[in-house]
Amino acid sequence: MIQEYEGEYEPEATRRDTDDTESSRASRGWWDRNADEYQTDHGAFLGDDRFVWGPEGLDEADAALLGPVESLKGLDVLEIGAGAAQCSRWLAAQGARPVALDLSHRQLQHALRIDGGAVPLVEADAGALPFADGSFDLACSAYGAVPFVADPVRVFREVRRVLRPGGRWVFSVTHPIRWAFPDEPGPEGLSVAASYFDRTPYVEQDEAGHAVYVEHHRTLGDRVRDVVAGGFRLVDLVEPEWPAWNTQEWGGWSPLRGNLIPGTAIFVCERD
Repeated sequence: MIQEYEGEYEPEATRRDTDDTESSRASRGWWDRNADEYQTDHGAFLGDDRFVWGPEGLDEADAALLGPVESLKGLDVLEIGAGAAQCSRWLAAQGARPVALDLSHRQLQHALRIDGGAVPLVEADAGALPFADGSFDLACSAYGAVPFVADPVRVFREVRRVLRPGGRWVFSVTHPIRWAFPDEPGPEGLSVAASYFDRTPYVEQDEAGHAVYVEHHRTLGDRVRDVVAGGFRLVDLVEPEWPAWNTQEWGGWSPLRGNLIPGTAIFVCERD
């Protein structure tokens, strides 16, 4: 996870507590600094207008976790942590009316580069959504926002607020079991190295001790309880298997690991 930060200095990787404010500041800075590299490295896999739920390559066109593809036409959809808005672009192609929200200005600039502003873009924090109550029929997030916030319940309550009754909220995160294993794609990443039950955030910090990258761990049970505390019903929990066609490595994800342990968890939730 460690990236170069301001010249030659390499941030220190540690585990320590961090709050919402520090986490948000770190995420905005990290994604602004690394958006170019991220889109260069992963843009071909993600596509310009494809909805992929994670490194396994599970495609919404096949999974239909938001609902049957034909049902998306005319729906208002909020994508949270949209990056370059690839998922929103796919939704628009199905006739939906998406809005792509991200904390990172640079990520949204990549969205503009791809489509020239065809999809509405909003730069904002997922914990304080700048929309009126009941603005959307659906909300989604493919590895966006949720893993990087200290208080996911706050985000979920905001999502619930902007959804209409019966609205669906679907989000994917790193599968919690992966936190017990080293973040390595090879054999060295197959042995348990840490406690699954240690919720201490992973932090990369600069020389002054300021966080420049933060990721938060929640157990599977924690995630379920957070969904309920956020005002949703959990209707499905999807753990995609690694497909034979996918030969790529992406960070700690790889065919070797993906065939043995899950890498992604997708939570399908509904608002009453």
